[in-house]
Amino acid sequence: MSKTPHHAKQVLRDLSAVQVKALMDAHQAVLIDVREPAEFEAERIPGALLFPLSEFDPGALPSDPTKRLILQCGSGKRSATAAQRLFAAGADEASHLAGGIKAWKEAGLPTIAFDPATGKVRKMGGA
Repeated sequence: MSKTPHHAKQVLRDLSAVQVKALMDAHQAVLIDVREPAEFEAERIPGALLFPLSEFDPGALPSDPTKRLILQCGSGKRSATAAQRLFAAGADEASHLAGGIKAWKEAGLPTIAFDPATGKVRKMGGA
């Protein structure tokens, strides 16, 4: 049997799309999109940085003590998996966008999308 280190408190914080947008607008958070490059290229949240789960390395994430890292994916499942990798790397806490980009769009918040018909990037939805 392998032993895993026991951390007294590993907390995954679910943040709503509105909470994430407010933190980003206040320059208090960095949004980490853990979807794959094709998904990111097709549609993304403005300002999100791509760190695909397939090659997710907690040590490569930006480290700015003044900003909270928030993980994000399509629905919340992969961001929770990425959080587990952060915990395995020693983090005690992680935050993610509950419901992923789907919840972001349902909240009427803006995204940037690639239009395959024109080859141009366009803003979608939201204010």
